[in-house]
Amino acid sequence: MTATLTDTLQHWINNASYSADDRTGKVYNPATGEVSRHVALASRATTEHAIAAAAAAFPGWRDTSLARRTAIMFNFRQLLAERKGELAAIITAEHGKVLDDALGEVARGLEVVELCCNAPYLLKGEFSQNASTGIDVQSLRQPVGVSAIISPFNFPAMVPLWFFPVAIAAGNTVVLKPSEKDPSAANWLAELFTEAGLPEGVLNVVHGDKEAVDTLLTDPRVNSVSFVGSTPIAQYVYSTGTAHNKRVQAFGGAKNHMLVLPDADLDLAADMAVNAGFGAAGERCMAISVVVALDTIADELVAKIAERAKTLRVGDGTRGCDMGPLITGEHKAKVSGYIEAGITAGAEMVLDGRTGTVDADGEGFFLHPTMFDRVGTDMSIYTEEIFGPVLSVVRVESFNEGIELINSSPYGNGTAIFTNDGGAARRFEDEIQVGMVGVNVPIPVPVGYHSFGGWKASLFGDQHAYGPEGFKFFTRNKVITKRWLDPSHGGINLGFPQND
Repeated sequence: MTATLTDTLQHWINNASYSADDRTGKVYNPATGEVSRHVALASRATTEHAIAAAAAAFPGWRDTSLARRTAIMFNFRQLLAERKGELAAIITAEHGKVLDDALGEVARGLEVVELCCNAPYLLKGEFSQNASTGIDVQSLRQPVGVSAIISPFNFPAMVPLWFFPVAIAAGNTVVLKPSEKDPSAANWLAELFTEAGLPEGVLNVVHGDKEAVDTLLTDPRVNSVSFVGSTPIAQYVYSTGTAHNKRVQAFGGAKNHMLVLPDADLDLAADMAVNAGFGAAGERCMAISVVVALDTIADELVAKIAERAKTLRVGDGTRGCDMGPLITGEHKAKVSGYIEAGITAGAEMVLDGRTGTVDADGEGFFLHPTMFDRVGTDMSIYTEEIFGPVLSVVRVESFNEGIELINSSPYGNGTAIFTNDGGAARRFEDEIQVGMVGVNVPIPVPVGYHSFGGWKASLFGDQHAYGPEGFKFFTRNKVITKRWLDPSHGGINLGFPQND
């Protein structure tokens, strides 16, 4: 398999590179600020070609035995585990996150692939014998059909791996539209799956922008849509997709809070605030962007966080740095605008990340850790998702006020509490209106055999990603009631039964 980058990345349809589009986009190396390659941007016709390939492959893949599907998934899992270093290098080259973080991203995606190796168990139906006299009732879980997956730039490998292995293991075929900002990981994964034995048309990749997305959302051959991105786009994807009779799960934005109580280990809380606030340059939907500190410990906690954040080494992700660049110059300018807005609004600046030494060649799209204290809940740095290395501290007088503050947020993706009080933690778990909760864990992304998803404006749709809910999303339940009046006879065969 070729892991090197070519000048223009093409689409991947029917297990081969596919070139048909004149429009291209620029792909940058964020650490240098230079264009590293171009990516083809799909027209409606190209996107429809990918959909047609998936639709043509669906009947055969749907009818492929669970034993065969599982064998291919095991092959894919083995190849991915062996070559994860190649994928991590591609992620760092195009996204900018440090290599250790990129390897962690691949490892978390690999969890879902491993879950999918157990697909036969997760796809089992139910059976009731003699529900009425001579009548049996059974249920089946069957694939929905062609599944579209629209993934974001911040996890170019992990987020696609949350969806397409589950869809494929369940018997669906897929058209994946990755972010055009860091598209190479998607092709690499599709090529690896082909090497594992996946038939033509089961996994297709189209690169593009709104033209490709709108085609996926409206084409009647597409049966389901999975999306991860900002809340406004998630709302658009959900409303457009459902209006065209598609099953949709659209994961939106977040503003994740971390509540720190006076009895907490403040050194641990400070470490975790830095890790969760500035890891991947803050470009995580589960990043902690707000620390909610009780007044009695706020000064000490702010000082501890600032002390640690100042030590972070910022630079090229291949050089052993702690934090890499932002994805593009445009995004860096946007985040810098939020920093300026925080100053203008009167927040107390503790760290200004717009200046500092960088270990990299060229300009790059770097910001250092930025921190504001005494942030008001009406300020844009609090109300809006910044998606950068900007941490806000909001002070509250009580535990109750902290819970009320978090629950008043329009988002409900992730949250965390730091405390050594089991009763407080238990109450927080029960009362907080957020989909994923951490207790002394700042980024509570569930393991692969649970399911990922937020509440409120962080999710549109009723099924979460991967885990048991992922398999429910990519299948439909069918209930069969039947009566057989005469027994059947299967003949004689003394051979040991074989799976095929």
